[in-house]
Amino acid sequence: MIEQMQSTEGRNPKSMQIDTFSGLEIAQLMNQEDRVVPVAIESQLENIGKIIEGCVESFNAGGRLIYFGAGTSGRLGVLDAAECVPTFGVSPDMVVGLIAGGEKAMLVAVEGAEDSKELAVADLKNVNINENDMVIGLAASGRTPYVVGGLDYANEIGAKTAAISCNAHALISQHAKTAVELVVGPEVLTGSTRLKAGTAQKLVLNMISTGAMIRIGKAYENLMVDVQPTNIKLVDRAKRIIMEATGVDIKTASNAFELSNGHSKTAIVMILAMVDAPTAKNALDQTKGFIKKAISYIAKEGK
Repeated sequence: MIEQMQSTEGRNPKSMQIDTFSGLEIAQLMNQEDRVVPVAIESQLENIGKIIEGCVESFNAGGRLIYFGAGTSGRLGVLDAAECVPTFGVSPDMVVGLIAGGEKAMLVAVEGAEDSKELAVADLKNVNINENDMVIGLAASGRTPYVVGGLDYANEIGAKTAAISCNAHALISQHAKTAVELVVGPEVLTGSTRLKAGTAQKLVLNMISTGAMIRIGKAYENLMVDVQPTNIKLVDRAKRIIMEATGVDIKTASNAFELSNGHSKTAIVMILAMVDAPTAKNALDQTKGFIKKAISYIAKEGK
C-alpha cells in the first residue's frame, strides 16, 4: 500500500474530495503539491549533471541529443528540442524529439504506440542514431515499453543512454546508463501525469538542454548570444544582447550587428576586442564559438 501511495499513479489522500472543492481550493492544493517538484529534482542533481556532461561529449563528437517518449513525456521532449533551434541557433538535427506515434501524436493519442518496443527501434533507426549520440528515454511511469525498447536499441548501438522517470526503482532506469527518478508522488487528479510529473520532467529537460548548450559556448555570461534574429522582435533582442555584453549604445550595437551579418557573437567580439568582422569570426571559429576564448585568442595572436 505504501508503494502504491508513493507512485505517481497512486491516489493522493489530500485530493480525495477534490470534486467538492471551489476553484480557489483546487488552485491552493495544486500549488501546495507543486512545491514537492523542486525537492524531488534536488535529489537527482548529480545524475542530471552527468547527463549534461554526456550531452557535451556527444556534441563535441558531432553527435546529437535525442529525446524519445510517449504521451506527455514525448511531447515535452519534442517541445524542448524545438525550442533549442531559435534559442541557441542550432540545426534542428542537433536536438531531436521523438514521440511514439509520430507527429500526429503531438495532438491526438495514437492507439497502442507506447506499447511497442519495435516502434521505438524503427523511430531511432529512422534518425540514424549512432555511438556519438546521447539518447534520453522519457516516461513518467518508468515502464513504457516504447522507451524500454528504444533504450535497449541505443545501448546496442553504443550510444550514451539516460532515463527520466517519476517513480523510484523504475524499469527504464535499469535499461539506461544514467537514471533520473523524480519521485513527486501521486497527482491531485489520479493518473494525470501531465501535472507534477510533467512539470518535473520539463524542469529537468530545461536543465539538460540549457546546461549542455552553455557548456558548448552558446552563452556569454548569462546572455543568449546565439539567439536567431528571425523576426523584428528577435533582431531587437540580438542588438540589446550586444549592448548588454559590451556596454555600448544602440547605435554602436546596431552598426556591429550589420557588419557581422546579423551574428551577435561576432559583433560582441568585434567590439570587445576592437577588431573587424572577419577577424572576430575567425577567432570564434578557432575557439569553437566561445566568446571569452575568442577574445583571448585575438589578444595572444595579435590583431
